[in-house]
Parts: sequence; structure tokens; C-alpha cells
Amino acid sequence: MTNFGWITISASHFTNETDRRALFTIRDSIPGDPFHVFSSWNRSIAFCDWQGVTCGRRHQRVTMLNLSSLQLVGSMSPHIGNLTFLRTIDLSNNSFRGVIPREVGRLVRLRYLLLSVNSFHDVFPTNSSSLSGIKVIDVIGNNLGGRIPEELGSLSTLSRLLLAKNHFVGTIPPSLGNLSALRVLSLMENNLGGSIPSQLGQLSKLGSLMLSSINVSGFLDLGYNHWNSVLPHSIANLSIKLTTLGLVGNYYLSGNIPPGIGYLENLRKFGLSENMLTGSIPDSIGKLSKMGELYIYRTNISGGIPSSIGNLTRLSIFVLSENMLEGSIPSSLGNCTSLQGIALQHNQLTGPIPEQIFDLPSLSLGLSLNNNKLTGLLSSKVGNLKNLRSLAVSENELFGEIPAALGSCQILEFLFMKGNFFSGTIPESFEQLKGIQLLDVSGNDLSGHIPSFLGELSSLNSLNLSYNMFDGEVPNKGVFKNISAFSVVGNNKLCGGIKALRLPACPAEVVEKRKKPLSRRVIILLAISLVIVAILLLFLFAFIYHRTRRSRVARQQGSSDLELQNQYPRLSYAELLHATNGFSSTNVIGEGRYGSVYRGIVNSSEQVVAIKVLNLQEYGANKSFMAECESLRAIRHRNLVKLITSCSSINFKGDDFKALVFEFMKNGNLESWLHPRLSEQQDPKTLNIVQRLNIAIDVASALDYLHYHYHCETTIIHCDLKPSNILLDDDLCAHVSDFGLARILSATTCTSNHHQSSSISIRGTTGYIPQEYGMGAEVSRGGDMNSYGVLLLEMFTGKRPTDNMFSDNICLRSYAKMSLPSEVMNIVDPRLIVEEDEEPSRTNQNSTRNTAKVEVCLASVLQIGVSCSAELSGERMNARQQEMFLRNCTRLEICLWRTCNFFFLRSY
Repeated sequence: MTNFGWITISASHFTNETDRRALFTIRDSIPGDPFHVFSSWNRSIAFCDWQGVTCGRRHQRVTMLNLSSLQLVGSMSPHIGNLTFLRTIDLSNNSFRGVIPREVGRLVRLRYLLLSVNSFHDVFPTNSSSLSGIKVIDVIGNNLGGRIPEELGSLSTLSRLLLAKNHFVGTIPPSLGNLSALRVLSLMENNLGGSIPSQLGQLSKLGSLMLSSINVSGFLDLGYNHWNSVLPHSIANLSIKLTTLGLVGNYYLSGNIPPGIGYLENLRKFGLSENMLTGSIPDSIGKLSKMGELYIYRTNISGGIPSSIGNLTRLSIFVLSENMLEGSIPSSLGNCTSLQGIALQHNQLTGPIPEQIFDLPSLSLGLSLNNNKLTGLLSSKVGNLKNLRSLAVSENELFGEIPAALGSCQILEFLFMKGNFFSGTIPESFEQLKGIQLLDVSGNDLSGHIPSFLGELSSLNSLNLSYNMFDGEVPNKGVFKNISAFSVVGNNKLCGGIKALRLPACPAEVVEKRKKPLSRRVIILLAISLVIVAILLLFLFAFIYHRTRRSRVARQQGSSDLELQNQYPRLSYAELLHATNGFSSTNVIGEGRYGSVYRGIVNSSEQVVAIKVLNLQEYGANKSFMAECESLRAIRHRNLVKLITSCSSINFKGDDFKALVFEFMKNGNLESWLHPRLSEQQDPKTLNIVQRLNIAIDVASALDYLHYHYHCETTIIHCDLKPSNILLDDDLCAHVSDFGLARILSATTCTSNHHQSSSISIRGTTGYIPQEYGMGAEVSRGGDMNSYGVLLLEMFTGKRPTDNMFSDNICLRSYAKMSLPSEVMNIVDPRLIVEEDEEPSRTNQNSTRNTAKVEVCLASVLQIGVSCSAELSGERMNARQQEMFLRNCTRLEICLWRTCNFFFLRSY
């Protein structure tokens, strides 16, 4: 007999009837059910067929309870402890309140406890030590309080402990150092205090440690109570796996950065900001050769920037702002050829800006050096930073002329140069800064006239020229028309401009010089030139008209040929209206950014089709229609959706109407299989490993065709690859659809054909868009590869890239990457392993081998997804490589040794 709380029952008494009664009690404790989830929970239906319930095949006992993201309101019944075969509880993203019942401790088979984003309160159950096989505990975003139970430290199989965003108090239990399998520990945004226990240094498999915004105090103690010159052995173990260390917002954290930080050799992200740390940055930080992002800001750290920083050749983000750093900027920074952003503002740095920084073509996000004591000239090599968007050198002691080479930085949006000793004039080359939005050169020694071209920079919306020595007339165009958008105070020799400036009128000679009448000779020459230009324009117009007319005829002939080849003739608005029962809402099978998709039956053949009707009131819908027509006009591939015909007409109200008619896909889209809606869960459906692999291969084959085989001179970039755009036919064969954002590029140069593109600046869907698109990069094959990698990870983990579990410190890619190669079974979609888990202990050696092969296969697939979604576009696989490796994955007995060797020898 085992006693848990108020329930005492012999284990032998638990039967199928026990499960059914427990489920009814669980249902009764959840009164808020806006989507009628529990309508299927009745006696006329077997409980294994109830929505959200999964049973094992052998015993017909409940093994999974998945009620996530259903807006349920209620409490968690203690009777859940009677579901003794449960392996997964997922109640995340609802409005459950009350306590987490102690009876959860009865579930000795439980592997996944997922309760994030609810309103559970009180303390976390202290009898959790009975969960001897638990792998994931996720209670992020609740109202749990009290102390973190010491008993959690006995869960030797736990790989993820996520307690962030609650109200836990007290100290971090030292017993957590016993979690030998732990890979992710997130305690951020709680009310924890005290010091960081030295026992955390024993976590040899830890891949991500997130302690931001908790009030830990005392020394930064990653080893013993005080850091010694000899690195503690426990920290040497920690260095094997740790990739992310975040200690941001711990305002009472004091002490020094330990020199032993250099032993964390796999560290990729390091955040140590907004605290009271003192001392200097140790030279050993240069040993972190895999470091990609370094954030140390708003601390009391002093001393110089170690030259060993130049060893961090993979560094992309370097932030040391708002400290007390002094000395010069090390020229070794020029070795960090992956740098995209440098922020060293608000320190006490001296000396010149090293020219080596201006030899970093990757520098794009920004170079911020303002509020220091930098001296010398601003090198003309600054013009090498062609991709730079922001340059800030304000409040320093720079002198000399502003280099004309700055005009070569044509992507520049923000330029801060105030508070220096710059002299001379504003360079004429600034006329090339077409994207400049803010320009501040106030508080310098600049002179001469204010260039009139500044008023012609259409993007410029903030201009500060104050406290210089400019003279002459103030322009009155562009930014100079809005008194709140510019400032010229402190320039005592200016005149003219808009009335709101209240400046004196310019002298007559200045006005006459600007309005000097043209001589008769010049007028005659101008007249003759205008006549010649008019004649040339007339001939040009006639040539373009003739060529356009021939092109239109050719397109009409090509369109006619295409119609003859299609199964259906061109359809009218009336026929589509009839085919969809008046575009009835009951016929809607999908909705997208620019319209809805209807199921329809064409009278002429009684064939079921899918009709995509564009909502032309939505901005970009018309261009989406044109892009999709252009992309699908000539493509032919078994894994691309087949366009049957189109309709461009007017409806019965006289409004424009545009629609595309596709072949109908009986099994809907991949989204509905990975994340079924409530209406689709009456008859639960899922995809096994081989089916998911085949779908992944189909998509890779389609991308390979679009990128390399569509046409010898062009390539198509899809730009919006995601599960809802992958359609499945009767045989679950995948077809890529929705080319509304597609771009046609030159296959040889991969330059955009802007005539076929829309004006949408960032193409795609949040979560699937590659990082470089957000920074203004042109669309590319690599962008599609990133989307494909995210799609692949989503298919095999069951997690959306926008899932609430992902924060600033972790994304779907890093979540998957941290599990490789040995912990993949902890993160894969539970629907893929529930049958594997339920096999009884009598399974023989062959079963064990098969399980190992499955794990190797899944590890290889996830590694492909991680590779395809690499941060740098050049490191991503292409579609041809993806397809080849995934085809090998379908044969589990091969174990994908070639794929594994290929990836595990690569560095990222």
C-alpha cells in the first residue's frame, strides 16, 4: 500500500474503470470550456477516443492527457493521481488555478509535466521525489510561491527544469547540483536571493542556465564561496556542455568576474549585466573561442578591454556599454570578422578609433562609441562599412573634417556625431545617404552653407545642426519644412528659411545670385535641347508601345496554349460562386494573409477543387496574386501544388474579383496534423516517423526544383515556407503551396527581379523568417533553407517556433541543438514515442536495438534541422543535401552514419 495525501488505494485495484472515473472527475473540475472540449467525454464514447486522451495499445490505459491551449478554466483534480499509466500531462497555456495536487506524486511512470502559462499558486508539491523517471518539469508563467523544494534534487533523470516567471522565494537549493542529467535550468524572474550555490558546478550536462532578474547577492560564485586562482574541478565539468549563461538584472550581484570563466569553452552567449560587479574583464575571456554574443553592460567593471577579445573570431554581438572601462579600444577587434554590432558607449575609453574596426564588412547592426574620451581623426576607412545602419561617435574628442567616404555607407540610417571638434563643411557625398533618418552633427566647429540636398533626402526626419558656425540661407524643403524636425540654433550667421525660425531675410545679393536671369544664348540652347529630347522621347514611346503590344499578344497565345493543356477551361465569377455555394463559410477550408480558400465542385466535371479568393481590400493582396500567377505559370513538379486556372473579373457588386483554382488536397495541410484544432480532434490523427520523413523529403525535393531546376536562368524563392503552406494529398504526399510572397531571381547572380516582387519589406511569417531578412538582406535560397530547418524541427518536436516556452535566451533551434546527440528522446513529439514507451519490460534485445536506431535517426533529422537554420546563411545546407540525407533516414537500419559524421564534425 502506498499513501499519497488523502487517497489510499492498492495498486492492483487500478483498472480501466479507474481511469474512466478519474477522467470524469477531472472533467467536472474544469467548468470553463469555451470550445466544448468535453462534449466527447461521455459514456457513449470509449474514453480512449475522448479529445485530449491517448491510451496505450496493450492495456488501454491512459498514457497522455493533452489539453493544452484550449482556454480552459478550472482546477487540477487530485484524481489525476489515479491515472497511474500517465507518461505525459500537458495542461499548458490555459487558465488553471488552485494548487498542483500532491497526488501527482503517485504517477511513477510520468515523464513530462507541462503546466506553463496558467495561474497555479501555492507551493510546488514537496513529494515530487517519487517521480523517479521524470524528464521535463515546466511550470513557467504561474503564480507558484514558497521555496523551491529540495526534493527536486533527487530526480536523477530530469533534463529540463523550468521554474521561471513565478514567485519563488528563498535561495537556490544546493541539491539541484545533484541533477546529473539536467540540460536546461531556468529560474529567471522570481524573488530568489542569496548566492548561487557552488553545487551547480557539478551539472556536467548543463547546456543553458538562465538566472536573469533574480535578486541573488554576494559574490559571483560558480565554484566555491570565493574564487581562487585554481579553477574548481566542478566548473571544469560544467564547461563541457554550457552554451548559454545569463545573469542579467541581478542588481545586488557583486564581486569580480572569475578568471576561470575561460574554462567554459562551449559558451556561445554570455550575459552579465545590470549588477554591481567590480574588477576588470579577465584576459581568460579570450579562451571562449565559440562565443557568439557577449553582453556586459551597466556594471561597475573597470580597467581596459583585454586584447584577447580578438581571439573570439565567431563573435557577432559585442556589448560593453555603460561601465567604467578605460584605456584604448584594442585593435585586435579587427580579427573578429563575424562582428555585426559593437556597443562600447558610456565608458572612459581614450585614444583613436582603431582603423582595423573599419575593415569589418560584417558590421551592420551598429557601431556605438559615443560618450567616451576618444581622440584623433575619424578615418576615411569608415567608408568600408557598406552595410552599417547606425554609427554613433557623439560626445568624444574627435577632430578634423568629416570624411567624405561616409557617403559610401549608403545603408546608413542613424548618424550621431555631436559634441566633438569636427570642422570644415558637411561633405557633398552625404547626398548619397538616401536611407538616412537621423543626422546629428550639433556641437562641432562645422562651417559653410547648409547643403540644400539635405532637404531632398526623403527619409530624413530628424536633423540637428545646432551650435556650429554655418552661414547663409536655410533651405525650406523636406525636413526643413517642419520646425520640430530640425534645429539650427547657435548658428548666428544664418538667414531665410521657414517663418517659424524667425531668422532675418537673406541679403539681396544672395537672393539675386540665386535668381539671376538666364542669358538669351542659354535660353536658345535650352529650347533646342528640349525639342531634341521631345523627339527622342516620341521615338522611344513608339518603340516601347510596339514591343509591349507584341509581348501582350505572345502572352495571350501562351495563355491560350496553357488553357488547352489544363483540365478545366477558364472559369467565371458566376461559376465559382455556384461551385462554393455562394462562398459559404461552411466551404472554407483555410484562411491566409490575403484571402480565404474554399472547397468547390465545378459543374462541368463534378471535380472537387480548392478555390483561393483574394481579399483585395488587404494591402499587398493584388501583388500577391500577380506573384503567385507568375511563379506557378510554368512550374511542373509532383511536390508543388498544381494551378488549374485563375479568374480575374468583377463580382455582382461591381468590385474587382481575383481567384486561383488549385487541385484539391483531401488531407488538408501539415499544420492540421501537427497542431490539430478542436474540431479536428474528434478522430485523432497523427503522423508516424516514416510519414514525417517522407513529407520532409517531398518538401526538400520541391525546394531543390525551385532553387536549381525551375529554369536555366532563373530560380524561385518561396519566402513563406511553413506547415500551413504544405498540403497533403490522399497518399500523404506533400505539395508546397502559397507562392504569394515568392520572388523570382537570376539563377546565376541571385539578384532580384524587382518587377515581380512586392513591396513587402520583410517576407514570411514570424518564427520562420531568417535573421538576415530582419536586418534588410535580400531574399535568397538561404532564407528558404532557414524556414525549412525550422519546419523540420517543428515536425519532429511538435513545438511551434513561437511557442510560449521560447524566450529571448532560447529558440526552437537552440532547444533542439542542446538535446543533440544523446537527449533527443526528451524533446521529440511525444506522439512519436508514446507507443515506444508503453512496451512492457519483457521486450527483448531486438526491441532495444530498434529503439536505439530510432533515436539515431531522430538525432540525425534534428541535426539537419539545426544545420538548415544556422544563423549564418552560408552555413546552411541546400535543398539537394537535405533530400539526400533525409532519404537515408527512412532506412533506420543504416543509422545514418554518414549523416552523423557529416554534421558532428562540423562546427557552428
